[in-house]
Amino acid sequence: MKYLFILGRNPKLSIAEVFAYLKRNRIQVKEHYLIRNALLVDVSETIEAGAVEDLGGVISIGVVLSSGNVKEIIKEMDKKEIYFGESNKLNYVIWEFSDAVDDIRSYLKQRFKQEKLKATEKKLTGVLESQEGENFESLHSKLINEQYFVFEIPSKDIYLGKIIQNCNYSEIEKRDMQKPVRREELAISPRLAKIMINLSEIPEQGILVDCFCGIGVILEEALLQNLKVIGVDNNKDAIKGARENLNWFKFTENNYKLINDDSIKVQLRDYADVLVSEPDLGLTLKKIPTKEQVKFQLKKFEDLMILVLNNLKNRIKGKIVFSSPLIQTFSKRVGCEIDRILDKTGLRLVKGFPIDEYRESQIVGRRIFVLER
Repeated sequence: MKYLFILGRNPKLSIAEVFAYLKRNRIQVKEHYLIRNALLVDVSETIEAGAVEDLGGVISIGVVLSSGNVKEIIKEMDKKEIYFGESNKLNYVIWEFSDAVDDIRSYLKQRFKQEKLKATEKKLTGVLESQEGENFESLHSKLINEQYFVFEIPSKDIYLGKIIQNCNYSEIEKRDMQKPVRREELAISPRLAKIMINLSEIPEQGILVDCFCGIGVILEEALLQNLKVIGVDNNKDAIKGARENLNWFKFTENNYKLINDDSIKVQLRDYADVLVSEPDLGLTLKKIPTKEQVKFQLKKFEDLMILVLNNLKNRIKGKIVFSSPLIQTFSKRVGCEIDRILDKTGLRLVKGFPIDEYRESQIVGRRIFVLER
């Protein structure tokens, strides 16, 4: 099976998430190709419906309907259904990742006409600006019935496919805004929480520990995936807020445990499969800090993580995923000294990490680390 993942604003992080998600679900990737923010994968198993809801860095998932050259695609598609809707009126768009898109566009137009459908192609008028400043096409209209894509591997094949899953960002934002306790400047976003959970490669029905759980955003996203969680925080009000939020979601209490304690010394009775957490990233800065401020903040973070990881690492069976401060200075963005953390904890950095996650307007962004024994 071949699928297309349309990635979000940080393609590098999204790609790492997609591969980790597929590995979590025991789906082997045979081949993969990237064009701009579109990742085509040839995989061993069917990707389940609703998979996009477990992914934080993916906008849409499509399935390949036909491949080859244009003539071969048209010949094969003439034998297949291409529209399964009930109305004879439809608006559609074509995601373009090929120079052959005009030939496919003409075919679709003719095909819809032959089937006596009042079909109108709309343009992808939205723009998604990537973390690196590149502009990608984006779909903003809600009046689209079908989405198709054309993807071409140079000197190989053209792929025609259809989008079958879309992330409902407005619904995610709505539930995040409606929960009883929010800490807008301190809490991680549900999107990034999903990404970090996938990066951990936690097994089905596994146990996740968040050693700086705050009001429970990572815990919520893990519980929504039918995982079990342990949340630790030394702030009593944060634990109270997390409990209110988990109750609001109506999660089964047997699936989570909240501990008001310091992760430097807390003693976990249970083993966990993974650790996924966002520690305190420091002050929310309004202006670029001095070199001394940056050095102090990063050293403070490193010292904290060394103590916490040494306390908890023997209770974690698998990967350790955490974010760290990525601070804008006058010349560049600067992060913590991971080699010092690795040396003091005996842990190893997983290949491909760290990956930076930030917005240009942010003075303090994030650097995502994945560690293992």
